Amino acid sequence: MLTGDENIVDVDFSVLWKVKPTGVGEFLFNIQNPEGTVKAVAESVMREVIGRSEIQPILTGARQTIETAVHDLMQKTLNHYGAGVIIQQVQLQKVDPPAQVIDAFRDVQAARADLERAVNEAQTYANRVVPEARGRVAQITQAAEAYKSQTVAEATGQTSRFLKINDQYKKAPDVTRERMYLETMERVLGGTDKIILDSGGGGSGVVPYLPLSELIRPPQTPGQPQAGGGNENFFGAVLAVLGVAGLIAFSSLFTVY
Repeated sequence: MLTGDENIVDVDFSVLWKVKPTGVGEFLFNIQNPEGTVKAVAESVMREVIGRSEIQPILTGARQTIETAVHDLMQKTLNHYGAGVIIQQVQLQKVDPPAQVIDAFRDVQAARADLERAVNEAQTYANRVVPEARGRVAQITQAAEAYKSQTVAEATGQTSRFLKINDQYKKAPDVTRERMYLETMERVLGGTDKIILDSGGGGSGVVPYLPLSELIRPPQTPGQPQAGGGNENFFGAVLAVLGVAGLIAFSSLFTVY
């Protein structure tokens, strides 16, 4: 049979019918060959319904619709003939493409199924990735806005502090310069270990003792046993001697206030 999209399909179907209880006379006298008439009407109606349909729905999910349409149209035609027949059921047995092209048609069906699966997978991936990307964009945008606000606030604060210091420096340059020097030295030397030597005291022939080994030794946690023994003491003594020699050699160049 020829479909509405100009394809060919082989259709096997069955029709269940019976004589109307009140239409026996019509069945016997109105038509000459009742069985042949029902068969011819069934084939004609099926060709008409198939000719209005496309092949894809016929082969997949439109069988119930085709059966109902054939049933109604057959009953209407037979009533017009006065055949005295009731169509009980129309059932499609087999709907396939012609045997010569059935393998190629199955390949096409498989390709369409693969296409639908690929489209569904792509849509699923897009539904998952797009919200994640939008979330990352929003997160990056918020982080950038926060960094911008923080940077602008810090720059504004530093500018305000600089302007205030500049105003104070214009009013009292010496005092402001001394204050800036002291604050800078406090920041630089605040977290370091320091040794203060009094160069103005007596005893110029006495060599000062500098515990360099204690300065370079990492701090130990309470309860941690000391390790190293004699080697560590030896190296500590060497470092102390070298430190003292360096101080004596360069005492004329450096003075610590």
